Amino acid sequence: MKTTSIVALLGASALAFAFTSCDSAQENAREDAIETKADMKEDQADAVRNNAEKKADMMENKADAMRDGPTSDGTEAAADAKENAADRVRNAAENKADAMENNADKMREAK
Repeated sequence: MKTTSIVALLGASALAFAFTSCDSAQENAREDAIETKADMKEDQADAVRNNAEKKADMMENKADAMRDGPTSDGTEAAADAKENAADRVRNAAENKADAMENNADKMREAK
């Protein structure tokens, strides 16, 4: 009799665990939507980085052209200023993209 009650208890526990560990279709759909939204945020972060990189590269190319062209008293300083501005563009974009990716990570953790 003890064996039967132990088996019944274990069986009931296993059955209860099986039902509670299964996600419903609604839960799966909600998790998929969160995952899709997080992926979109990461894609946006990549776009922010890419756009900033292109802009910064153009700024650096202008600085190089200033250095390669006819020189004047303020040319080197102006070229340095353009390169510094390009660095600021990259840093700002990196910070923004990192924040977007952190937000995506938080979304995933919340599900």
